[in-house]
Amino acid sequence: MPLTSIRSLLIFSAVLRLLLIIFGEWQDTHMEVRYTDVDYLVFSDAASFMASGKSPYTRTTYRYSPMIAFLLIPNTLIHPTWGKFIFSLADLLVGWFIQVILRLRGVPESVSTNYVMLWLFNPFTFTIGTRGNCEPVVCAMVLWFIICLMKGKLLQAAFWYGLVVHLRIYPIIYALPIILALESLHFRLGKKPLLEQWNSELSSDCQNVNRGFQLRGILGNLFTRERLMFGLTSGAVFFVFTGLFYYLYGWEFLHEALLYHLSRADPRHNFSIYFYHIYLHYENKLSVIEKLISFLPQFLVQLALILRFAQDLPFCFFIQTVAFVAFNKVVTAQYFVWFFCLLPLILPWSNVKMKWRGLLAIFIWIGAQIHWLFWGYLLEFKGKQVFQQLWAASLIFLAANTFILFILMQNHRYSPLFKQIGIANSDGIKED
Repeated sequence: MPLTSIRSLLIFSAVLRLLLIIFGEWQDTHMEVRYTDVDYLVFSDAASFMASGKSPYTRTTYRYSPMIAFLLIPNTLIHPTWGKFIFSLADLLVGWFIQVILRLRGVPESVSTNYVMLWLFNPFTFTIGTRGNCEPVVCAMVLWFIICLMKGKLLQAAFWYGLVVHLRIYPIIYALPIILALESLHFRLGKKPLLEQWNSELSSDCQNVNRGFQLRGILGNLFTRERLMFGLTSGAVFFVFTGLFYYLYGWEFLHEALLYHLSRADPRHNFSIYFYHIYLHYENKLSVIEKLISFLPQFLVQLALILRFAQDLPFCFFIQTVAFVAFNKVVTAQYFVWFFCLLPLILPWSNVKMKWRGLLAIFIWIGAQIHWLFWGYLLEFKGKQVFQQLWAASLIFLAANTFILFILMQNHRYSPLFKQIGIANSDGIKED
């Protein structure tokens, strides 16, 4: 399919998002239930304070980097919907970046277009930016540093990685797989890496290859020039921006934008299996042991997934993110977009088709959400004391996410992102 088809999809998607922004303004004015995300009101208030020379944290519950508020300063100067257009533009960039990544990996455009559409026309994702949620900006930055890595632009990748971790701390979970993937046999500074190309007939039995990578990556020379440069550059970018905003806004910035998310204990009902325990013990702060116990399953799952799939970087990112969200102490619907942007990057290597297995996975995941939302509605809007039922629904939702992960891993055709430098290609010609 020609590139103009991708552009046509992006143009159509842009028009759709424009109409949704206009409709959202009408709904906010004429209907009881608002279309605009409550976080957008927080962003706008923080931007207004920043425009007047005050700290964005003057707005209570603003718990993001000042960069988000800075982007939305035109909300005060130009129009209140400015930020929605910025977030929707980032949403469109995600669709474009998905197409670029799949093309770099050799996926035909006739195939990759379908996966681009999975993002652009997913009702969950195309409403995120138009409702005023900032997550598309984070998703676009994550995909962009993947593109930089694939093109061998190590310093650029490190810059954007450090910046996105500052902006939204969760991508820190990608640090170890990135370091392991920058193995000298596959990635060398100053050379464009060789990428494994998509093949519809790839074998799914790559277990031995992956285990060999683990031994080399862990027991081999970890302190290569590429790894050191990526780590030092991304770390420097993170600390420079963090130090700058600490200088401007002091401890308030560190607590609200960073430390709060590390120690967050939200007593409100959310998809997490921990919410009920936190609710019952909220007035008595959780002990260090309790915090470690809640963190331990998340850490062990992350480590196991990284050791198994680190070299297949996009797939590793995806399953890491799903597991991170599922096992987190706080789980809200906006977190799902973190792995939705990565889903199109793995589907060309999946044997799960839209037949019984694919449909079953979709129905289980959506059904578990609807079941949870039913009890959440009774609690939130009807005032029913259904905390235990809601907690049981959270357990079912965790089980659904675990089942989806199992299905995807079982049916994934393992494909390392980088090809070993100096190996012969299919024509017997040595590439270096």
